[in-house]
Amino acid sequence: MRILFIDSNELLMYGLANGFKEAGHKVLVSGKISENTIPKLISRFKPDLIFSEGWGEENDNVWKQDLIAKQIKASGIPHIYWAVEDPHFTLDFSLPLILRMKPDFVFTLSEPLVNFYRKLGIRAGHLDFGYEPSIHYPNSKYDTKYSIAVVANAYPEVLKQSPQHFRNQSLTTLIKPLLEENIRIDFWGKDWDKMGDILGVSIPKDWIHGYLPYKDAYKVYNSAQIIIGPQNYKSQVTQRTYEILASGGFFLTSDTDGVRELFTPGEDLIVSSSPEQTLELVRHYLKHPEECKAISENALKTVSPHSYKNRAKQAIKTLKNEYIIK
Repeated sequence: MRILFIDSNELLMYGLANGFKEAGHKVLVSGKISENTIPKLISRFKPDLIFSEGWGEENDNVWKQDLIAKQIKASGIPHIYWAVEDPHFTLDFSLPLILRMKPDFVFTLSEPLVNFYRKLGIRAGHLDFGYEPSIHYPNSKYDTKYSIAVVANAYPEVLKQSPQHFRNQSLTTLIKPLLEENIRIDFWGKDWDKMGDILGVSIPKDWIHGYLPYKDAYKVYNSAQIIIGPQNYKSQVTQRTYEILASGGFFLTSDTDGVRELFTPGEDLIVSSSPEQTLELVRHYLKHPEECKAISENALKTVSPHSYKNRAKQAIKTLKNEYIIK
């Protein structure tokens, strides 16, 4: 098939789109769009399927959403939307976008929301994050430079507006106790310098490294003895969960049903359910790098079925079963 992705978000455009390529399809990613971009791409590329995804520059306002909807509808090509902001932004963003753009089918990260959409007359299925092996992979040329690292945006405004968001609890369990004990964590990502009020402790400036290009994240995952990754929800895992494990990183995260459904603590990663347990785990594994290596090597095998190539195959199978495509 020929598949056009309307996207310019680096956190997404290198994932599922590459998975479709590796599954044997021809793929074109739009990059930034203007009023005439989509008709030109459709005329030149002649796609059989069009994907839009997430919340990014190409769909972040009503004008662009109306433009995409109008131009894709005029083409008669099936339009698939992947709602990767679910479930936290379902009512604020995903659902309004879907009602405006009227895609032919919606994939959602949140399995329980499949029935929510269907009850609204929206055809929907579940599609989780994954990893892209050409971007996230082990590389032995990177020596261990950092004891503990975090690669993630901080999202202070979201956390202030939604104090019950599970990410707040995850940060309190995984990161706050280490900062309180002055155990160094090297941070990459946006806005960690704005997290003092939320964490109750300020992060030293020289621990914060700022924005890290998406394609360079694997270098940090290969250079740190422990990678800490907060979770956003109890029932599903973050995109970085798959990416860190696929990069050969030794991963410490929150103890949730979503994590345990996919991975085995102590064999694929380590999990914590309290600040005290975090301190105990970190102190133990920093002294036992051989144990870290054994666990991260096992994780490479466990995470392998979750490639975006397999996600693409799953998406095609679902769309055929739903008679969206033949």
